[in-house]
Amino acid sequence: MHKKTDDTAIRITTNDIRAVKTLAEPLVCLTAYTARIAQILDAHCDLLLVGDTMGMVLYGMDNTRGVTLDMMINHGKAVMRGSEKACVIVDMPFGTYESSPEQALASARRIMEETGCGGVKLEGGAAFAPTIQTLVSHDIPVVAHIGLLPQSVEDASGFKVQGKSNDDQQQLLEDAKAVEEAGAFAIVIEATIDSVAALITRTVSVPTIGIGASPECDGQILVTEDMLGITGDHVPKFVKHYAQISEDIEKAVALYAQEVRTRAFPDIKNLYTQPAARLKEKAS
Repeated sequence: MHKKTDDTAIRITTNDIRAVKTLAEPLVCLTAYTARIAQILDAHCDLLLVGDTMGMVLYGMDNTRGVTLDMMINHGKAVMRGSEKACVIVDMPFGTYESSPEQALASARRIMEETGCGGVKLEGGAAFAPTIQTLVSHDIPVVAHIGLLPQSVEDASGFKVQGKSNDDQQQLLEDAKAVEEAGAFAIVIEATIDSVAALITRTVSVPTIGIGASPECDGQILVTEDMLGITGDHVPKFVKHYAQISEDIEKAVALYAQEVRTRAFPDIKNLYTQPAARLKEKAS
């Protein structure tokens, strides 16, 4: 999807994202949690996801379950401030939508009203179709998320590839159709067998966004810190390192530490100085 290159930034809408299904060019999507990262990514991405992965990436949590609604809203505000063109979607965190469609509506309204984002994302397939339908009926755009559901995983051993058995494949297809019919404008498919994700993409009329899914998906998303090599060596198979920024950070910090200890930093270029004569006058 191409954005306008003039000085007037027009933000991509959820309707624009939905229309990608009829285009040949896939959606470019990444996560963002801060204003500066959003500012950097904005020129290159169609969609920025304020993901609850921030719990693990920024806060050092073992999983995403400890992320709160207030955290999502605060980071959502930051990403909206930092971006101008990309469609910004905010994750609904664990415990804010599962109890009932009414709970989900209250949470989603807070996110939309306080951040000004384009829509929300929630995890779950057919079981959450009524919830998606409720949100959509109240003019809240929804991205559905099927396949591997990180909020349902309490430890790393639960992160398993989806769609291996015939039953699982059928359930994933049913989930995709259900959330589509409920009104989701796009579907994230995570850690799912390639052929299954491709079949879902060909079956539904809304765009699919793959993360560990299939190149046939209508878009791709990665956690930005994973892609940049900031989160360490233990990353999923589907992550490709486009940089190793953690190595650059470590080198920079090591050099800084060395210069501080040897008093090479700060030097004259980093100081605010005053002529000696004036100093003497003040001293007298």
